[in-house]
Amino acid sequence: MKVSSVGKAQISDLGLIRLDSHVTSAFDRVVFMGTPAFALPVMSALLKSNYNVVAVYSQPDKVAGRGNKVSVPPVKEYAIRHGLSVFQPDSLRSQSVQEQLMSLSPDLIVVAAYGLILPKTVLDVPVKGCLNLHPSLLPKYRGPTPVASAILNGESITGVTIITMDEGMDTGPIVATKNVPIEFDETSFTLTTKLFELGAELLVSVLPDWLNGSVSPREQDSSAAVCTRKFVKEDGYIDWSRSAVQIERSVRAFQPWPGCYTRWNGKLVKILDSSVTDSEIMKEPNLGVVLAMGSDDIGISTSSGILEVHQLQVEGKRPVDSREFILGNPCFIGAKLG
Repeated sequence: MKVSSVGKAQISDLGLIRLDSHVTSAFDRVVFMGTPAFALPVMSALLKSNYNVVAVYSQPDKVAGRGNKVSVPPVKEYAIRHGLSVFQPDSLRSQSVQEQLMSLSPDLIVVAAYGLILPKTVLDVPVKGCLNLHPSLLPKYRGPTPVASAILNGESITGVTIITMDEGMDTGPIVATKNVPIEFDETSFTLTTKLFELGAELLVSVLPDWLNGSVSPREQDSSAAVCTRKFVKEDGYIDWSRSAVQIERSVRAFQPWPGCYTRWNGKLVKILDSSVTDSEIMKEPNLGVVLAMGSDDIGISTSSGILEVHQLQVEGKRPVDSREFILGNPCFIGAKLG
């Protein structure tokens, strides 16, 4: 387990989130657990509301890329800049890790996109429980991919839920929720960013009542639960026998990962931006055929409707809009993809 510490916290305004000017009591000791950039607004909100964040837990640094460069979690970087102690265990199940956590004497643990399972022995450490921020309206879309799953399923509304954690996967009692519409051009990246910013505001609004014991969580209706699965690279491969609506949702849902892609001339081609048209250019569509759609865009035939492509990227090349791509690759029109 790694720990980083840079003395006393110097809490500065990094512009991650704007909050009301009220100052909250800093008597309660809070441990924050999170890893990616999505979690930063939550940690920022805790600090700006003057909560006593005594330590931060984040996943270990990773070696990535061709140069085997060390990738440091954004939450760790932010915590160090604010003089907070950072712990990076591979797991929270070992006795030594749990003893270290207990030595911090946290009153509350706040979890946002951490990525590690909290065993019961950890859940039992803080006297005021463990609160988790989940980017869906629980019990709908429990599990690892709530945002992408909501987009894939064509939901018009989603939201954020704060639960008190139990041993299940996002099954704990609900403390607070907030709804948000899903815009027509929303991607998993933009929607996840929006939900964690909204969740940060919701968290600091409910924390004072939670800490003084005036909030009564309500149990989830397990009969209405929808569980999600972890996606793999192959989920991004486009099946042109699906409808244009389904494929367009996939394009948005799989950004930034795993991306939505097809193949042309032996190369991988990513579809980065698209829309749907009901144009019946082909009464009996030849699936996956590239069509000319005016001067700027191209279309690709599906089992129902045409997928209009606005931006794409061939492997090893930079992203370009459709017009630029066709100017350099006129033989793309009429090609059969996949």
